[in-house]
Order: sequence, then C-alpha cells, then structure tokens
Amino acid sequence: MSKKGTPARRLVTMIVAYAAALGASAAAWASADTSPKPGGVYRLKPGIYVAAGSSCEAPANAAIRRYDGKGLNTAHSRSCKAAVASRKRSAGAITYTVDQNCIDSGAGPGKRFTQRQKVTVEDALTFNQTIGGDRTAYRYCPIDALPADLRKAAR
Repeated sequence: MSKKGTPARRLVTMIVAYAAALGASAAAWASADTSPKPGGVYRLKPGIYVAAGSSCEAPANAAIRRYDGKGLNTAHSRSCKAAVASRKRSAGAITYTVDQNCIDSGAGPGKRFTQRQKVTVEDALTFNQTIGGDRTAYRYCPIDALPADLRKAAR
C-alpha cells in the first residue's frame, strides 16, 4: 500500500473535503448581507438605527431612526427629506447641517414640518444627531436582529 492510501480511501477523503468546502460556501452565501449598500444624502446604510444603549431586539419608539437615503424618519414622522445647508469634514467624520422636512405622523394624515439638525456620520453604520442642542448617537441594526414589526420597515 502506498503512503497516500488506497484509491477508495483517497476517494472518501476527496468527497469529505468537497462536502466541507461546499458546506462552508453555502453557509457564507446564506449569511451574505443582501440589504442596500450605503448611500443617499448621508452615505449611511439604509435601514433601522437605534440610540446608544438601546437593543436592536426591542427598541423603544423614541430610540428608532429609519434611514431611507433621503432623511431620518422616526416612529412619529415619515417622508423625511434632508436639504443640506452645509457639510464639514473633520477627523474622518462628516457633519451635515440640514433642514429636514417631514410629515408629522407615523401613519395617516399629518402636516409637514421642517427642523434644523446636525448629523455627524462617523462611518456607514453610525451617526450622531443633534436637534436643538440635544445630541444622540445611533447605530445600525441588521434586519435579522430586529423585532418582526420593524423588519418590514427596514427593507
């Protein structure tokens, strides 16, 4: 018998190696992120963001922001559009001063309102929002970490 083993043993070894490689690539494919890529007015990844200290699994309504590429919606506002007044880069972050116009209702009728905000984007998954002097840090939540009722809004 040679050092490499019998032809049957080599065949079994090849089949096991092939199955392991196939399984690894299938797992990588199944876990691939198919959500939209970063972009829009803030160059953030579209989806749901929660305030620092909040969990993605059960965030309070006040802690939720939904970025759709046009603006930052809350649980009580929608169709938000940010108009950039200025943009400044500092230490790798970009700070936008915007006038954001939204419908003042999460659903149903509501009046439009405009609010001046500063949004500092540190990377495609985190930002700070300052409204009237109050600053809050937010982080992106992957869709599979969200409760069922937010998964639809994140798509």
